[in-house]
Amino acid sequence: MKVAFAIENFSVYGGGAESYAVRLARTLVHQGHEAHFFGHRWDGEPNQAIFHKIPRLPRLAPPFVRIMHFALAHRAAVARQGFDVVIGFGNTLTMNVYQSHGGVHQRSTDRKIAAVRNPAVRFLKRLGVRFTPKHYARAWIESAAFRMNPRPILVAISDMVRNDMAEHFGILADEIRLVYNGIDVAKFSAAQRDSRSKIREELGFRSDAVLFLFMAYDLRKKGIRYLVEAAAKLRDSMGANRFGVIAVGGLPSPSLSRLVDRFDLKDTMAFVGPTQEPERYYAACDVFVLPTFYDACSLVVFEAMAAGLPAITTASNGAAGIIDQGKNGVVIRQARDVDELVAAMGRFLDRDALKAASQAARQTASRYTVEANHREMLNIFREAAAKRGKDS
Repeated sequence: MKVAFAIENFSVYGGGAESYAVRLARTLVHQGHEAHFFGHRWDGEPNQAIFHKIPRLPRLAPPFVRIMHFALAHRAAVARQGFDVVIGFGNTLTMNVYQSHGGVHQRSTDRKIAAVRNPAVRFLKRLGVRFTPKHYARAWIESAAFRMNPRPILVAISDMVRNDMAEHFGILADEIRLVYNGIDVAKFSAAQRDSRSKIREELGFRSDAVLFLFMAYDLRKKGIRYLVEAAAKLRDSMGANRFGVIAVGGLPSPSLSRLVDRFDLKDTMAFVGPTQEPERYYAACDVFVLPTFYDACSLVVFEAMAAGLPAITTASNGAAGIIDQGKNGVVIRQARDVDELVAAMGRFLDRDALKAASQAARQTASRYTVEANHREMLNIFREAAAKRGKDS
């Protein structure tokens, strides 16, 4: 098969669709298929891919113009070549397979704005979005997959995204394939347990404390403020020495640091900044917690569960779809519900409950491998290619 991908930047070290496209292309070329990349930049992996550069407009160009230019340039470039599969990620106008890694733009925008604590600022942000040409350009391009006739094969990366797509674009959920992303299960299930005592000692946590791990760069959107409040409540009810929280990724803003100081959590919470070895922190901790306002399907939940950490997250995270409530983790309704988050965290201070949930988390994550994901996607590609050949 001859398969075309379109992302502004192709990098195995990128996030979301960027790294996913590179890894999927690796599997394609390994099996003898052609992978073509259409974008502004490519870091050279896999080296068998064929790169088609789409010139980047100057930064002086308005964002909506840059978005439209990429979509139109991609359409013109793809039309000149005979591809069996053209996969769209929500930034293009032509495709026969559509797979959104960011969810539905309108839904994700609304939920991200909900992370703003001040109601007046939230209102202004919502109002501002409605009058932004970029918002409408992105929404129009995203809807291309649902306007096309024949419609491309639609793929959702989580049950939440599938339901959002069905509701927003007025189609049946059964018309959308569900293919969860996959991870390198072996890498995270073999997490370096020798890191456990070392990291705990470095950060000043007791060896018998239950450690909760938070991992994200966008701290506000991922609900860190409410985790801080929950940690303070749990400390007041359960005691300071029974648990701790390690936050990996983004560093706290001055206002967040003041909040931690106000609750006197300097001995309970540790912010360690970014890491290129997340598995070391999975090994050091016991429970993963991500009270996010929105994630199409957070891979860190899968990684943590593969390492044996039951996961606590919100119903606004597509990864919640793999959590069996109370058995391998807990899904809370929303990030702002601090009492519900406290109750979920408190559940795992019981060692027997934690041990059982840890085993269940590993078993669940073992089903979501990269290999399984690529196998399903290649079958979808073959179906799309066969249909295109028949139509031709």
